[in-house]
Amino acid sequence: MPTAPLPDPASDFVPFATAALDLHRAINLPDAPIAASRTELDTLHAHLVALYGLLDAHTTSTAPVAGVEGDHLRACRIRLWQAADHLHAAFHAAPHPDTGRLPAREACRARLPEGAPALTVCQRHLATSARVRRDHTPADLRAPFTGLTRH
Repeated sequence: MPTAPLPDPASDFVPFATAALDLHRAINLPDAPIAASRTELDTLHAHLVALYGLLDAHTTSTAPVAGVEGDHLRACRIRLWQAADHLHAAFHAAPHPDTGRLPAREACRARLPEGAPALTVCQRHLATSARVRRDHTPADLRAPFTGLTRH
């Protein structure tokens, strides 16, 4: 189905964001094994949530006119949310910066918020998870397989 060409975007910032991530990795991450800090995990979570929003917009506009492409974008969006969910869990498993102590197992199991500024990652995660639950079924979010072989 032919569609009218899209207007050129005002500026394409995605390549700059990609270059910034590559530069960040090259400059800030040592070759030696070292655990990611809570700040780094929080920032990566924010980045994935923003990328989820971008893919969500592309999926919403693409799926009605290009079904197969929309399915692939939808599967990508699901996997990206799963990655953000794992980053959120990693944030809460990481040692506290001021004490270096790991969170207590009881606090992790109870999923108790840790207060500001650590709560911002939870607020961002909960706000996005509400949108994710509207757009995807629990089976979609837990499936180990994307189902893309149907195309």
